[in-house]
Amino acid sequence: MRNLLEFLAKYNHWLLFVFLEVISVVLLFQYNSYQGSVWFSSSNAVAGKIYEWNSAVESFFSLTRVNEKLTLRNFYLERQVDQLRRLYAEKTRDTTVIERNELRFLNEYRLVPAKVVSNSVNRADNLITINKGRTDGVEVDMGVACGTGIVGIVYLVSDHYSVVMPVLNVKSRISCAIRHRGYFGYLQWTGGDPAVAYVEDIPRHARFKRGDWVETSGYSSIFPPGVSVGKIVEVYNSRDGLSYRLKVQLSTDFGCLRDVCVINDKGIAERTRLLQAAVDSLKLNVK
Repeated sequence: MRNLLEFLAKYNHWLLFVFLEVISVVLLFQYNSYQGSVWFSSSNAVAGKIYEWNSAVESFFSLTRVNEKLTLRNFYLERQVDQLRRLYAEKTRDTTVIERNELRFLNEYRLVPAKVVSNSVNRADNLITINKGRTDGVEVDMGVACGTGIVGIVYLVSDHYSVVMPVLNVKSRISCAIRHRGYFGYLQWTGGDPAVAYVEDIPRHARFKRGDWVETSGYSSIFPPGVSVGKIVEVYNSRDGLSYRLKVQLSTDFGCLRDVCVINDKGIAERTRLLQAAVDSLKLNVK
């Protein structure tokens, strides 16, 4: 308090000057129409600019949520287009039955939106960390995709984070098929270019061409069928000459990956248990 009184005593003339200036400005703009209109116009212009900046800032920070919604929406639309494509191809059959089956299939899984918090593309064992974990319903061996296509498979899970083994990992193997052709193999990345991977074990009798699209086959218990993988750019013979090896331009740009979604398939546990039971049964029969 003593310091405050000393400050007021020392600068009392300046404080008095500022006080009188404020009063004079208020009287000037309040009792003079021209000056008042100038003040009103200027204040509106300043307030409008401030509101504009505020709106821009809010829009910028809302982009995260917008991107998340677009990723989910894009994935859902891709799946719906795929199902409609299948319906159209089978138009000579009872479309009402097919439609019910396809809609039932679409309801068998839900998507968990997530953000990529760490990522690498220049190593042989690339891994991706996302900000969703066990408490969000994420489990090991769930598929991960983005708005443009396949990303990878959940490898490790904690309460709030998960590690994903992406396509860009030399240990990754994902079942896929040539769209509209039905021939299937497995997707493998051999290192190097992060935009290119290879589909192995396509049978020699397969009929396809460069430019055809590759998608998930649905034969595994991880991804539903029809998730985009990429486009065929080159065709090679396998090392043993018994199959084809396809060079695929990946549809997912891993270098700028931000928003992804984890595919929580409700039937994955049942299919996994059934598959494990079959494997165990074969082992017992062999013994």
